[in-house]
Amino acid sequence: MKKVAVIMGSDSDWGVVKNAVATLKQYDVPCEVHVMSAHRTPEAAHAFAASARENGFGVIIAAAGMAAHLAGVLAAATTLPVIGIPIRSAGLGGLDALLATVQMPSGIPVATVAVDGAANAAFLAIQMLALSDDTLAEKLAAKKKEMAEGVAKKDQKIQEEAAAL
Repeated sequence: MKKVAVIMGSDSDWGVVKNAVATLKQYDVPCEVHVMSAHRTPEAAHAFAASARENGFGVIIAAAGMAAHLAGVLAAATTLPVIGIPIRSAGLGGLDALLATVQMPSGIPVATVAVDGAANAAFLAIQMLALSDDTLAEKLAAKKKEMAEGVAKKDQKIQEEAAAL
């Protein structure tokens, strides 16, 4: 199975990013976690992305706040899918990071999840890997079924409460 790289621009992003790592581990998807900065260590970020495919990665998840150029820097150096997680900041609540992550030039796509949407970044990475991994696809199908059953139970409870009024 291909690995997922989880890269964050700062260790302060870990509080959000660990949700992606936990989700990947729930699905037994191997991952590596690193701190790299688009602005402070651009050479390291570029070198990592440029060699990611040869190093066994299938998807890169990149989390950054404020200027949030990390996902784009990584995407520019690889043909692997890159998923950006905009991180909430005090100043603009993550809007700055969202726009910096989602507004990419043609040919350098970055799939972008919601501000602080680390779990969904992991689910998207798992779905990408599941295109060529039937075991992962089955696990995802079971999760969707579990979620649907959960909603049905909540609906039933509400129906019972509404009928009792």
